[in-house]
Amino acid sequence: MKLFFIRHGETTHSKIGGYCGDLNPDLTEDGSKMAHQFAETYADLDWAAVYVSPMQRTLSTAKFLCDRTGLTPQIREGIKELAYGKWEGKTPDEVNQEFHDDYIRWLTDPGWNAPTGGEKGIEVARRSSEVIREIQERHETGNVLVVSHKATIRIMICSLLGIDAGRFRDRIAMPVGGVSVVEFREHGPLMHALADRSYLDENLRTRPGT
Repeated sequence: MKLFFIRHGETTHSKIGGYCGDLNPDLTEDGSKMAHQFAETYADLDWAAVYVSPMQRTLSTAKFLCDRTGLTPQIREGIKELAYGKWEGKTPDEVNQEFHDDYIRWLTDPGWNAPTGGEKGIEVARRSSEVIREIQERHETGNVLVVSHKATIRIMICSLLGIDAGRFRDRIAMPVGGVSVVEFREHGPLMHALADRSYLDENLRTRPGT
């Protein structure tokens, strides 16, 4: 089985680098273009299923591919974005000014330190791993798409590859629209692609602030 992860397309928050976990913005016009170009490129693969975070930005990203393939998105709470608590909607500079000590602790180890009132990386690892386990049990072969979020995808990839969850910000890049592919083989997960955006046109690939 090959597991394809895609981070949702551009939102107003991703454009400015703001923290957006429980907030529920939809895609921008360019974000919708990203989702459409993904569907145009990948629709002809033999898809077994599509699993989607329940947020509007991920549902909108999945819609184009689901419309093309006739698949129904399987919504799973376990692959929602990391909850940022009191940091929601704020930029890193704003968080650093208002919650400096918590911010420094989080930067040092986001696996075991949470944003103020938010969620630890290890908690995301636990809930998302339940979804991955379900997918493995239900789909021994074929291609499965997971439409999720920046921190959550990075944490899932760290878990699959044996990387400390506390290093997800330091080891894994995940721009909007990035596609990563992990194949489950006899000796464990094998990564084929990380945060690939070659399917996007040049304008979308080079957009700043993602």
